[in-house]
Amino acid sequence: MQSWDERFGQADLAYGDRPNDFLVEQVGALTPGNCLCIAEGQGRNAVWLAAQGFVVTAMDQSPVGMERARELAARRGVTLTKQTGDLSTWDMGEARWDNIVSIFGHLPAALRRDVHARVVKALTPGGTFLLEAYTPEQLEMPGKGGPGEKDMLPDLAALREELAGLDFVLAREIHREVDEGLYHHGLSAVVQIVARKPTGE
Repeated sequence: MQSWDERFGQADLAYGDRPNDFLVEQVGALTPGNCLCIAEGQGRNAVWLAAQGFVVTAMDQSPVGMERARELAARRGVTLTKQTGDLSTWDMGEARWDNIVSIFGHLPAALRRDVHARVVKALTPGGTFLLEAYTPEQLEMPGKGGPGEKDMLPDLAALREELAGLDFVLAREIHREVDEGLYHHGLSAVVQIVARKPTGE
C-alpha cells in the first residue's frame, strides 16, 4: 500500500482543501475552546476549525501531511499547533480537550477501541467528540474511499460500545455523496457521531 508520506507528498492535496461536510454541518454542536484533530492528514479540517475561532492542534503520523497542514494554514492566515505521532502511543492527556475530531481516521479495530477509550478520558467535562467514518457497508458501495479491510470500518453499534461514558447527541449510519479530493468521492456508507462527556464527571 502507498505510504501516507507518499500520498501526502503528491502535488494535489489528497482529500482536497475544503473541510468535511459533516464537520461543517455540526460545528455548532462543538464546545467552545480548544480542539484536537486526530489522524488529520493534510490539515483541511483543522485549518477550517481554526478559522472558526477554535484553538486547534492537528495530529497525524505523517510529517509530510503536517507540513502540508502548515502550508495550508499559512495560506489561510490561521495558526495551528502541529503534532506528529503514532496514535498507538501518542498521549492525549486527561480532561485536556474541549473537542476531539476524527474524520475518516480509520484504525484496526483493536487500536480503535484503545484510542476511543483514551478519547473519553481526554475530553474535558462537557467536551465533544465528533466522528465520521466509513462503515463495513462501504465495501459494497460504488463510492471510492476508505480502507479495504472490514476490520478498520466501524459500525454504530461498535462505536457506542467503544465510547461508553459519552452521551450521544447524534448517532447515525447513512448513505451520502462524498466529494473530497482524489481519494474520497461518490455514494458512500458512513457513520456519523456527535457525543458529549457529561459535565458531572
